[in-house]
Amino acid sequence: MNDDSTSRIVAELRAWVDTAAPGARLPSNRELVARFAVSPVTVQKAFRRLTAAGLVESRPGVGTFVRGARPVRPADYGWQTAALRAPHTRPPAVSAPVRAAAPDAVALHSGYPALDLLPERLLRNAFARAGRGEAGWTRSPVEGHPDLRAWFAAELAAVTAPGTTAPTARDVVVLPGTQSGLCSVFRALAGAGQPVLVESPTYWGALLAAAQAGVDVVPVRGGPQGPDPADLARAFTESGARVFYAQPTFANPTGVRWSARRVEEVLDVVRAHDAFLVEDDWAHDFALDGEVAPAAARDDGGHVVHLRSLTKSVSPAVRVGALVARGPARERIVADRLAESVYVSGVLQAAALEVVTAPGWRTHLRSMRHRLRARRDLMVEELARHVPGAHLPLVPAGGLNLWVRLPDATDVQRLVGECEREGVVVAAGDEWFPAEPSGPFVRLNYSGPEPERFGEGLAVLGRVLARQEG
Repeated sequence: MNDDSTSRIVAELRAWVDTAAPGARLPSNRELVARFAVSPVTVQKAFRRLTAAGLVESRPGVGTFVRGARPVRPADYGWQTAALRAPHTRPPAVSAPVRAAAPDAVALHSGYPALDLLPERLLRNAFARAGRGEAGWTRSPVEGHPDLRAWFAAELAAVTAPGTTAPTARDVVVLPGTQSGLCSVFRALAGAGQPVLVESPTYWGALLAAAQAGVDVVPVRGGPQGPDPADLARAFTESGARVFYAQPTFANPTGVRWSARRVEEVLDVVRAHDAFLVEDDWAHDFALDGEVAPAAARDDGGHVVHLRSLTKSVSPAVRVGALVARGPARERIVADRLAESVYVSGVLQAAALEVVTAPGWRTHLRSMRHRLRARRDLMVEELARHVPGAHLPLVPAGGLNLWVRLPDATDVQRLVGECEREGVVVAAGDEWFPAEPSGPFVRLNYSGPEPERFGEGLAVLGRVLARQEG
């Protein structure tokens, strides 16, 4: 009865407020009790609802009044700029590969596979089992769950070259995604203000991690087989660097895979300079023509720090990766991880382990690679058909992307903006370069959703490019 009465009072007063002038005084509690024949508590409830809706305001000892429209004044955070001073490094804008596209856009920019390429059934079952286990309420060791560490070690040991000491679980550190691991590696092995060599172009996230760690990036030109060993040796000597970051297997963005000979040549240079190769094995699960062996499989002297991610192949929601390192380098990295994140979610580790040890995991990888190969081939065909002015230096044998060179006069930022206004999202290549871009490039992701719209999206890219050339 009281609820009905409260609603009746609210409805009548709301109708009156809608026509009243701001600041008009509402009837008093006593007047409303008499008018509606209700208790004072019911009237107070009605006033509370109107106040919560922002329609009235109470002035203790005076009465209740129609709330006036208050002018919106922009917030002034200028004091924070003065208090924080100028940043040592300018934070980059949100990278194109992680930006969300409009729901109806043709998304050719993303750095992640579409949902239909992920092991959804395995993942659902894995989370259900992980939720029932003790991982949901106990903390994990700093280095990670022992069984998951053993799995990462066994995977690398299975392809380790004969005569090379295979890694063990003790060499593995589980990470909440390899992006944070990169920051730790740069801090622990180089340190703020120290040089770190990187291929050019290279993964934009590594450049972001380097900026966060405060290291100085030194570009080394990449090539169709990987960096030239003589160029790399010269860069080590001239810079004094002790760390070289690279992606030997299907580099992001170029898709380049180092030859076995080039891997050995680079390792020889790294060893000669008592340095580290930080190998980002991001595309381990995306080899389209059979399994590949990482550079870490040829090293047992602690020169290779190996990063392996499950985020893209299992699920973007399962940010789990691993780092394999030996000797004092590992201890320094573990100390940095402890300071930054203490430990990785036990539930995520348990779910990741359930997926990669499930009987259906290898079957899923074979199916995914088959579909990725079809997507890649389709995009290559549509690119040639719709964008004849583009040059594709390499059809990659793995990874998720095509690295496309555009005509020299192309204004890449303008092209990307015009494409987006026509409903097609592509990623400008500029942010993959540690210094000035060597030319106009775009990166196209062939693992994105709706491959049947690749032609539609690339037709737009071709028209926009033709307008610039005209």
